[in-house]
Amino acid sequence: MDLAKYGPWALVTGGSEGIGAAAARQLAADGFKLVLVARKPAPLEELKAELEAGGAQVRIKSVDLSADDALDQVRSVTDDIEVGLMFYNAGANNQRGNFVDLPREVTQQVIALNVLGHADFSRHYGKLMCDRGRGGIVLTGSTGGYTGSATIAAYSASKAFCRVLAEALWLECAPHGVDVCHLALGFTATPAMERLGLPVELAETCEEVARQGLANIANGPIWVVDTKGTLESAREMATFDNRAEIVRKFTVPPREDTGKG
Repeated sequence: MDLAKYGPWALVTGGSEGIGAAAARQLAADGFKLVLVARKPAPLEELKAELEAGGAQVRIKSVDLSADDALDQVRSVTDDIEVGLMFYNAGANNQRGNFVDLPREVTQQVIALNVLGHADFSRHYGKLMCDRGRGGIVLTGSTGGYTGSATIAAYSASKAFCRVLAEALWLECAPHGVDVCHLALGFTATPAMERLGLPVELAETCEEVARQGLANIANGPIWVVDTKGTLESAREMATFDNRAEIVRKFTVPPREDTGKG
């Protein structure tokens, strides 16, 4: 990563595990100072200690990013520094079920993370970057946002919002020297996927996904992680033809079919 363009500080949300932690390690190796944000404090403390042992400067903030004041909480540790890169990675979906059967607070949390969170954080940090004339934003999405899917309706819809937002921001921010890229994940071996009960033996590693996201920040507006079959699936899911067939084909199976009730 170009420290002169995207530094000196990088903000990583969802930075305590999985793709966020992998991105943090890679950015630290490139000389970035880091602000790591996640809900659970203990993993944040552990990663902070690890990265500081390697010489990185690290700030952490335990925040529920679905909270109304999430941005204000994060700003308490960023308003006095120059954040040149934002890697917004929070937004996993750990509960599945028909939209009409799930409690409102479950679906609203997903929407808060993937819609309001992407919008609020991109507006705030993107404005600062555009005013400085440099910077970069990576909004982590999913190929699951290319179709509506049974059992994860709010998640797939919110990831579609993330992709379209990133495309618009890419156009708006480019004249100001700011790169924006929507990182569309395929099947990735994240802790969130394991918690869903999905077999991750053939999934892409978090390290590779993070590497591709950081390496292709200037190749927006969308970068689809090239896990085997992912790009082909994204192309197929994006078609207007035979839409009913496509939606049925790519829907997420019921939880009991994954072997974990």
